[in-house]
Amino acid sequence: MEATMINTLKEALERINELEAENKQLLSELEYYRNRNYGGRKKHNEAWMTAYNDFVVKYEGGMTIMEIVAESDISRRTAYRYKAYYDKLKDAGKKSSI
Repeated sequence: MEATMINTLKEALERINELEAENKQLLSELEYYRNRNYGGRKKHNEAWMTAYNDFVVKYEGGMTIMEIVAESDISRRTAYRYKAYYDKLKDAGKKSSI
């Protein structure tokens, strides 16, 4: 930031106009970042939890990973991701009950 002394009313008004223009530019930049699309997998949102809970029901029912993939609308990689999350929660549950 500039540390310039403002001596006249005219200089003050010019500085105010500069700051207002800078503020307007920063607000438009902020709006861009608020509205941008955060691509990629949205972990643990409602759709993710619904698919995960469906996986858990089938997995605990005795189905294998490949059977779940064939029957469900998920990829093999997603099924293994769900399995890793399932194992992590089970391990945390065992540790907290000890």
